[in-house]
Amino acid sequence: MTPSHPARTAELPLFRRFPALHRVARVSLGTFPSPVMQVDGLPDAQPVWIKRDDLNAARVGGNKVRSLEFLLAHVRAGETVLTLGGEGSTHVLMTALLAGTLGARTAAVLWRHEMNASARAVLARTRRECDVLMTRSNPVSAMVAAWWRGRTAACSIPVGGATPTGMLGHVNAALELAEQVASGALPAPRSVVLPLGSGGTAAGLALGFAIAGLDATVTGVRVAPRIGSNHWRVMQLVRSCGDLITRLAGERVTRVDPQHVRVVHTAFGGAYGRMLPAAHDAAVALESRTDIHLDDTYSAKAWLAALHEEAPVLFWLTFDGRILSA
Repeated sequence: MTPSHPARTAELPLFRRFPALHRVARVSLGTFPSPVMQVDGLPDAQPVWIKRDDLNAARVGGNKVRSLEFLLAHVRAGETVLTLGGEGSTHVLMTALLAGTLGARTAAVLWRHEMNASARAVLARTRRECDVLMTRSNPVSAMVAAWWRGRTAACSIPVGGATPTGMLGHVNAALELAEQVASGALPAPRSVVLPLGSGGTAAGLALGFAIAGLDATVTGVRVAPRIGSNHWRVMQLVRSCGDLITRLAGERVTRVDPQHVRVVHTAFGGAYGRMLPAAHDAAVALESRTDIHLDDTYSAKAWLAALHEEAPVLFWLTFDGRILSA
C-alpha cells in the first residue's frame, strides 16, 4: 500500500500544544508529518500500520532527525560536535550527516561490538562522514574518551541523543501521530512498536501519547544490553522530559502510566549488533512487498515483534535504508 501523505503543517503540534516552547532553539532538518501506510498480505501475519519516519527528511530520514533538530540548534559552521555510540550506531552517522549540513565538524568515539552487514555498512559511511573518529574496546572506555574530548567541543551529544531536549522531537512525533489518527489516516493503535536502544524515542512517544490522550502502549523491542535499555530507564527519561516541559511551559503535563510502556526482551539475540535470523527473514519478506529496507541491528528485530502484537498495531520505522548509500 502506498504511504498516505497528509497535508504539511505550518507549525509543529508540540508548539501548538505548548506555545511557550517556541523559545526552545530548533533547526529545521526534517519534513513533517511523516506518512503512515498499511501493509497486509504478509505470510502468517496480520495487517500492520507503519509510521514512515524513514521519509521525514529529503536526504536521509529516521528517528534521529527529530531529536537532532533540537540538539544541533546552537551549532554553527566550523564548530565541532562530539558524540559517541557503537560502531554500527545510526545515531553517530546521522549526527555527522546533519551536522555537516550546518557546516559543522563531527568528532565521534565508537566502541566495538558484534557486527552484521548493515552495521558494517553504517560503520563504513561513518568513517567517511566523521572528521575525527576514535574507537575503544567497550562503552565505558568510550565514555571516558568522549568526556575528555568533549571539553573542547562546541556541542556534546550523549549516546542516542537521549536527553530531555532531544526527546521534545519525539513528543512532537506522538502528537503528530495523534493528529493523523484524529484525521482518519489510520485507526488508533493498541500498540506502537519500535526498537529500544538508548530509550529517548520510546520515552518521548510515551509522554506525547499521554499528553495527546491517545491510549496506546509503547512497546520497545530491546536491541541493546539490558543494563542500559530497560523499563526503568525509559520511565526515568519520561519524567525528565516531562519536568522540562513543565518548567518551560509553566503547566504540569499528563503523567505516563508505567503500564503503557512495555519492553520486549525476546528479540535481542544475545548481543548488540547480532543478527537474529527470524528477524532478518521477516525483513526480507517486508522488502519483497514494499520499498522498505530494514537493518539487522535495530528495525528488523522490532518488526518481527510487531508482527505478533494484537491489532491494531503500528510499527514505528526509525531506520532509513538510504543511510547505507554513499
